[in-house]
Amino acid sequence: MKHVHYTKVKREPVTVDGAEGVSVRWVISDADGAKNFAMRVFDLEPNGHTPYHDHDWEHEVFILSGSGVVCAEGQDTSLIPGDVVFVPGGEKHNFQAGPEGLTFICLVPYQ
Repeated sequence: MKHVHYTKVKREPVTVDGAEGVSVRWVISDADGAKNFAMRVFDLEPNGHTPYHDHDWEHEVFILSGSGVVCAEGQDTSLIPGDVVFVPGGEKHNFQAGPEGLTFICLVPYQ
């Protein structure tokens, strides 16, 4: 078993093209023995954003704090704490933080 407060996990900058002001914490990963899914916590600085992209796997997202927008296939949806988002595989998407930033949990399967 692993038990840790997420803020104790190292935060790493996301450096892929199209990301601005984004960092990630791999709070549960294969390094912990997780064989099927990874749990990540993303922090977006005020007005930061992830790249607009797609991939084969799905995302399950839970908004922890802040506000922002998820853009999926060109449609913007506002986000507040407590919201959940399902992004199916193959759907182009990105997350954009509002003026106070955005923090969310993102679960993805290993591929």
